[in-house]
Amino acid sequence: MFAKVITPDENVFEGEIIQAKFPGTSGEFEVLENHAPLISTLETGKLMLKTPNNERQEFQIEGGVVEILHNQVTVLVESLIRS
Repeated sequence: MFAKVITPDENVFEGEIIQAKFPGTSGEFEVLENHAPLISTLETGKLMLKTPNNERQEFQIEGGVVEILHNQVTVLVESLIRS
């Protein structure tokens, strides 16, 4: 699936992933390929993306929104720090 992580200042990540973990407002949740459509708010916490070569991209985020639709993950966050 394809993922984008965007802040108001820049496009931080764009590429293929096989797994994503999010700090949702109701607790952490994970997304894999062919996930059902979803829109969720995010809280402050760790966002993890795993690429097809098993590399992890980790970010400390401060709130935001994620949309999952047709194997595309779009994450809009207020601010982040790469872990």
